[in-house]
Amino acid sequence: MRDFYATRQPLAAVCHAPWVLVEAGLAKSRKMTSYHSMVTDVKNAGANWVDQAVVVDPGLTPSRNPDDLDAFSAKIIEEVREGRHERWAVA
Repeated sequence: MRDFYATRQPLAAVCHAPWVLVEAGLAKSRKMTSYHSMVTDVKNAGANWVDQAVVVDPGLTPSRNPDDLDAFSAKIIEEVREGRHERWAVA
């Protein structure tokens, strides 16, 4: 996961998938969202958890749950069209 993140390509996670970002050490100091049952884990990993359908923090695009898939999908398409993001710091 960290190797893919280092390519500076968009990385997206929905529902419980942000656990993978937490385990990879990519959550610290990030604005993130996730499924409601993960709030404590995401916060304990050092992220700033917010209750929003989709969040973009350079390189990461997490979303809360399947009810948010329309917003999530639209944001992923936007991020992929933008391509590599040379401005974000690699964790």
